[in-house]
Amino acid sequence: MARIVLGFILVVFMAVPAVRAQDEPLVWVQIEAKASLNEAQLAARGYAADLTDVNGFSLGRGWYAIALGPYRRDEAERVLQVYRAEGVIAPDSYIAESSDYEQQFWPIGANLLDQPAPVAPDSPPEIADAPAPLPEPEPVLETPQEARASERLLSRAEREELQVALKWAGFYAGRIDAAFGRGTRAAMARWQDANGFDITGILTTRQRADLLTQYNAVFDGLGLEIVRDNATGIAMEMPTDVVEFDRYEPPFAHFNATGDIDARVLLISQQGDRATLGGLYDIMQTLEIVPETGPRTLDDDSFTLIGEGALQISQTQVWLRDGQVKGFTLIWPAGDEARRTRLLDRMQDSFEWLPGTLDPAEGRGEQSIDLVSGLEIRQPKLSRSGFFVDAGGAVLTTAEAVRNCGRITIDESYEADVTLTDDGIGVAILKPRQRLAPLEVATFQEITPRLQSDVAVAGYSYGGILGAPTLTYGQLSDLRGLNGESHLKRLALNALEGDAGGPVLDTGGAVLGMLLPQSRDGGRVLPDDVSFAATNGALQDVLSRGGITPRTTSGQDRISPEALTDRASAMTALVSCWE
Repeated sequence: MARIVLGFILVVFMAVPAVRAQDEPLVWVQIEAKASLNEAQLAARGYAADLTDVNGFSLGRGWYAIALGPYRRDEAERVLQVYRAEGVIAPDSYIAESSDYEQQFWPIGANLLDQPAPVAPDSPPEIADAPAPLPEPEPVLETPQEARASERLLSRAEREELQVALKWAGFYAGRIDAAFGRGTRAAMARWQDANGFDITGILTTRQRADLLTQYNAVFDGLGLEIVRDNATGIAMEMPTDVVEFDRYEPPFAHFNATGDIDARVLLISQQGDRATLGGLYDIMQTLEIVPETGPRTLDDDSFTLIGEGALQISQTQVWLRDGQVKGFTLIWPAGDEARRTRLLDRMQDSFEWLPGTLDPAEGRGEQSIDLVSGLEIRQPKLSRSGFFVDAGGAVLTTAEAVRNCGRITIDESYEADVTLTDDGIGVAILKPRQRLAPLEVATFQEITPRLQSDVAVAGYSYGGILGAPTLTYGQLSDLRGLNGESHLKRLALNALEGDAGGPVLDTGGAVLGMLLPQSRDGGRVLPDDVSFAATNGALQDVLSRGGITPRTTSGQDRISPEALTDRASAMTALVSCWE
C-alpha cells in the first residue's frame, strides 16, 4: 500500500476564529489496543508502514494502545473523520486524552506525552497516491538488553516461528524447539549480517518483524483466508485470490483457478469406514489430477497421496474419524515448491472438522465413464490386446501397441517392459516387472487349418471399457497375405482397433496366429471384413528368439462356445501404452 501522508490546513473564512492557543491540551486518535507488548509492537510497525504519526502507549493492566497524534482536538476530529471514511482505521476508533496513557513504547525511545501541540501544517488530509513521499525516519533501535527484554515476552509458538523463518531463510539447521541457544543465536547473527544489521545475535523487535515479513512474503497475492464450508463440514485456510468455489460433486467440493496460477483445491467429505478410506485411496490414484509418480502411504485412519508430474504436483491428505472421511487435495503448478509447501503447511495446520459431511445427492453434474465425481480418469494414449505366452506372464502383442510409450501396463495394473520387437512381422514381447500367474497360457496349433474353417479372435475391442475381452467370429480365407506373404493369414472377420494383438483361435481354443492392426494395401482401404493375422510359424520364431519356448498341440478338439469364451478370456490381456 502506498504510504498515507497526512497534513492540515485551517481554512479561514470571515467568521472563523484564529488558530487556537498553543497551550491547548493534546489529544490522540486511538485505533487499536492489544493484550501483549509483542502484539502491540508488531501492530504499530504495521500501521507505521502506511500512516504517519503512529505511536504506542501502555494502558496499564497488561494492555497497550496504538494511537495517531498528537493533535489539537479539531485536527484529531478531522483525522478521525477522514480515515474512518476511507476505511484506513477501524470504525470504533476514538479520540483519547494524553492522561489515558502511561509510558510510550513506540517509536522506541520517544516520549510525546509531554510535548506541546504542533503548529498546523499547510495541506488538507490526503490519501495515498501522493507522488514520492519522504522516506519514513528510521526508528530508534533497541539495545541488545532491550531486545532481550522484548524477546522474553514472546510465546513459545512465536519463538518457534522465528526458528522456522531462520531455517527457511537458510541460516538455521537445528531443531525447532523454541530454545534460543548457541545455534539459534549464531543463525540470528548470520541473518543480521546478511541483512545489513549490527551483528549481535539478538534480534530486535524491528528485525524480528522484518524476518517474518520476508518469511511470509511467499503468500503475497494468494489472499489466504479461512473458508468455512458447511456443506462438507470443513473449515480451512485457502488461497482465495487464486481459487474460488465452483461446484459440489460428492465426495468433492471443487474450487477452481480464477487467474494465472493453474491451481485447484478439492475438499473431500463423506460418511465411511476403513473400507471407504481404502477405496478412495485406490480411486484417486486413477485420476488425471494425481500424476503416477510420487510418495504415497495408506494407514488405518489416514492416507497421503502425492502425485509429481512435469506440469503439476498434487497432494491429498485424508483422515478417518468417527465414521467420517474428510480431507483435501491441493493441485499446484510444478516448479513453485517453496510456495506450495508453505501453503500446504498452512492448509494442514488450519484444517478444522465442522459438523456433518457432504450429502451424496448434492450437486450431481455430468455423468461419464471417464469421470469420477467430475474428475477425469487417467487414460492411456493407446490400448490394444495381447495374450499370455508363458507361465511367468510374458505377453505377445503388436509392435504398434508399445511404440513410443513412457510406460506400458498389462491389464492396467502390472508394469511391463519390451524384451523383443520384430517390426517386419509387427509383433513384440512384453515381460511384466513382477512375475504373474496367468489362468491360461496360449497353446499354438501345429496342424495347418483348412480354408473356410471357423475361427475366433479374442480382444479388448473397446480398449478395456467393457472390462473383459470379447470374441469376434469369422473364417480363415487364405493362408497367405494379399501379396503372397507367407507369414500372414487372411481372415474374413470384422475386427476393431482394440482387437489388434489378440489371439486367433480355432474351435478347440488353440492359437492359429495373432491379429494384426488394420492396414492399407498400396494406399487402398481394405473392406471391413478383411483382417490379417501373423502365422504360428512366425510367432513361434519370435518367441524362441525372445527366450520363450511356446506350448504346442496337434489336437483338433471342438469345445462349446462357453468354454471357448472362458479359455480366450483367461488368455487375453489388455496392453496399455501411457505417456
